[in-house]
Amino acid sequence: MGDMANLFGTGRFAQPSGQPSDQEEAADEAQEAADEAAEEVRLRLAVDGGDVEAMSVLGAMLLRRGDFDGAESHLRAATAAGDRAAANNLGVLLHQRGYADEAAGWWRIAAVAGSAAAAHALGRHFRERGDEPAAAYWLCQSAEQGHVLGAYALADLLEHRGDDPGSERWMRAAAERGHREAAYRLARTLDRRAGQDGDDKAAALAADEAEQWYRQAAARGHRRGALHLGTILEKRGELKEAGRWYLTSAKDGEARAACALGFLLRDAGDTESAAVWWLRAAQDGDGNAANALGALHAERGEPQTAERWYRAAMDAGDDNGAYNLGLLCAEQGRTTQAEQWYRRAAYAGHREASNALAILLLRAGDESGAEPWFSKAAEAGSVDAAFNLGILHAGRSEERAALRWYERAAAAGHTEAALQVGMARLRAGDEREAERFLRCAAGGGSAEAAYRLATVLDARRPPAPAHELGEPAQEKSECEEWYERAASQGHRRAQVRVGMLAAARGDVVEAARWYREAAEAGSRNGAFNLGLLLAREGSEPEAVVWWRRAADAGHGRAALRLALVFARRGELAEGQRWADLAVSLGPAEVGERAARLRDALRQELSA
Repeated sequence: MGDMANLFGTGRFAQPSGQPSDQEEAADEAQEAADEAAEEVRLRLAVDGGDVEAMSVLGAMLLRRGDFDGAESHLRAATAAGDRAAANNLGVLLHQRGYADEAAGWWRIAAVAGSAAAAHALGRHFRERGDEPAAAYWLCQSAEQGHVLGAYALADLLEHRGDDPGSERWMRAAAERGHREAAYRLARTLDRRAGQDGDDKAAALAADEAEQWYRQAAARGHRRGALHLGTILEKRGELKEAGRWYLTSAKDGEARAACALGFLLRDAGDTESAAVWWLRAAQDGDGNAANALGALHAERGEPQTAERWYRAAMDAGDDNGAYNLGLLCAEQGRTTQAEQWYRRAAYAGHREASNALAILLLRAGDESGAEPWFSKAAEAGSVDAAFNLGILHAGRSEERAALRWYERAAAAGHTEAALQVGMARLRAGDEREAERFLRCAAGGGSAEAAYRLATVLDARRPPAPAHELGEPAQEKSECEEWYERAASQGHRRAQVRVGMLAAARGDVVEAARWYREAAEAGSRNGAFNLGLLLAREGSEPEAVVWWRRAADAGHGRAALRLALVFARRGELAEGQRWADLAVSLGPAEVGERAARLRDALRQELSA
């Protein structure tokens, strides 16, 4: 006979889109109860007439209801008459009563008769007993008959035994027949393959297929499938859809999805809603969410509440909790407690805590204690720690060791480390390598690197050709663009150089602007050049102001200019004073000119 009633073949049913009212639900339940009672009466009459199929179906109905005594007699009678569904369900009944071996005997009878559900149940029975070969045999029988649970159980067993191709084949079969856990696990397998495959095209195909299976698992109500789908969509920038799947997963109780949804809302500017979801996730034991709540309260100036959540994160097993407690204590000047929490996180392998602990020890003068923690953090992948080790070795004049750590940090994208490597390469005369690292640092926002790169490129420029009148000036060179980038970031020497280039083009206004910015920021060259520009434009009194500022800052040429100005004005003593300063400041040719002027002024004064 066919499997008319199969307790192991239940599936997930779709819910109707409309939500019925309480009265409608009560009416439906009453109608279902009445229908079931009428069906039971009909079946009992058929059983009295000797109908074997009715015996099997009635036994299954009573078994579902929990009436084991009433079900057993009908199932045994139907089984004796050769009904394989009854044999399968009799096995279910006996298994639930604790008679596993007897249940297996009836499942074997049903499985031999062709029951896929019984073969699945028998396979599970043997796996629970540790007899994997027998389990594989019966689960294969079930799977090959199209039984979705059999296919999934076989895939799980084969994965456990290391048969990855076989496992994937049956996991795919179960997923294609609607098994949501199989769809999720297949997606995870494909996801891992995408991350490990060296072939970019194959990896992309695996990632695309993984996303489709995550989507199917999520659509069937798999909360982790919805979480992973949301993660994929967020990385791709599809934030709205990602948020919908995070919300679906979070509502189903997935704490990680609630946490991710909180971050999505925070990034959108809705910190209040973010806090609600972080709270929900943190209360479910998510350490990341607890850390996020701690950071939120710290930003609001509520250190006690922040500390409470950081401790909750730590209790949840998140090492960031101890690290954040260290940061909080350090901000409050509680150095001893900060060191304690940094050490706790560092001993747990937290690389940034190791780096922070090393910095704390270094500031306290314990260089020997700091170095091992810098090394531990750097070896664990902390870019900042690698850079700090470079600084540590450079301070000891251990240039090779410093360069090695700078190079390591630079390779990971550390801007200042790339600048240090570039400058080291310049000192070594390796201009091409220097340029490569300076470009990396300048591209990362380092004003000093942009200036140094500009000087390298500037030195390569051929002499500017003489232009005929009316010939348009050339476009700005690359080195000028880097000078301007550094200047716009406040680099004083770059500002002076941009001013000089503008002056060479005849753009006096632009030159004055950059000179003035540099001078006001403390550049003595900027002040001197601004004075020259103003003097040429007939504003000598203002020029004197800037030359005086430059000379006071140690600029010899500015002092000489002041000496000349005061000499022309007839203020010989003042001129002599500035000439004396110019002699002491230099450079040599300035000192020689200033000395001659000073001697002439001295003779004039003594005459």
